[in-house]
Amino acid sequence: MIIFNHMVEYSASELDATFHALANPVRRQIVGLLAENESATVLEIAAQFDISLNGISKHLKVLERAGLIVRDIQGRKHYCALRIEPLRSAEEWIAYHRQFWQTRLDALETFWESKKQAKRR
Repeated sequence: MIIFNHMVEYSASELDATFHALANPVRRQIVGLLAENESATVLEIAAQFDISLNGISKHLKVLERAGLIVRDIQGRKHYCALRIEPLRSAEEWIAYHRQFWQTRLDALETFWESKKQAKRR
């Protein structure tokens, strides 16, 4: 399924993967950490959490599959860096739906205000 929005195409599966990855607070913290730093090693990321290295590795794999991070392997070190494109797509999807619902809610508010004024007459 493809969602069209302001001349932009979104693959539903890509958005699903992005939102799934961001649904977990640890993964959101990892994204925040990588947003502040150009890149970080897996060990540097793991040091920020009270989670096993294996647990962090699983979270990183979810972020990788969603396209939110890329991994660069240099010898024994694995460097992770944030990819912003999936976040932009998610933000655009949210912005479109925010505008859609804001318009609907504004119309509902106008309707109820007109009903209140009609009762007062």
